[in-house]
Amino acid sequence: MPDHIVKAYDAELESLGQKIAEMGGISEKMLTDAMDALANFDMDLARRTIEADGRLDTLQREIEEQAILTIARRQPLAVDLREIIATIRISNDLERVGDLAKNIARRAIKIAGDVRIPRAIVGLKSMHENAAMLLKDVLDAYADRDIVRAREVWTYDADLDSLEDSVFRDLLTFMMEDPRNISFCAHLLFCSKNIERIGDHATNIAETVVYLVTGEILPTDRPKGRSVLAEPSTKP
Repeated sequence: MPDHIVKAYDAELESLGQKIAEMGGISEKMLTDAMDALANFDMDLARRTIEADGRLDTLQREIEEQAILTIARRQPLAVDLREIIATIRISNDLERVGDLAKNIARRAIKIAGDVRIPRAIVGLKSMHENAAMLLKDVLDAYADRDIVRAREVWTYDADLDSLEDSVFRDLLTFMMEDPRNISFCAHLLFCSKNIERIGDHATNIAETVVYLVTGEILPTDRPKGRSVLAEPSTKP
């Protein structure tokens, strides 16, 4: 392949990587802003979070279109083909992360005028910290092609699942204590599910990183995480 074509090809791959990096930064900020808006009942921040999703959608479409054109022009094989497929997969997951963060922001607007039990959001804050860590770690794993870190994200998402179970029980208790809490807590239940789904998309990205680097497809069932919330095993 002529040198100028190789350079052009490398530039195309680099451009895709830069767009993924931008999507990652936007999705991380949207998640943090959505949670801050929910915790502080900040409607202005919630609206700005919702507006930010437009840029994420645009980048996702650009990546998909550019990736398809690159495949058509270059007909890549092996790791180069995995590189392009990985950008499509990851951009789809990050676009969904943005949608889920936007959903949280919308819930924040809906409950801003009905602040009944602020302590009910404490568990959601813990979930957010966990999800934000998973998202950051998996984006770093992609940038560094670090399959060890990617596998850790894939494993530790079980912690977020355990936290969601705990939040569900707490919110259910609040609703049983006072029926007037039902609407408020129902919105928070949807928020907790959105955060849990963000963790799922982080594990999807982790699987893609492993596939990108090794060509290996991780098993469908994830192993248990390191969560202290999980019940200890009774097996020897």
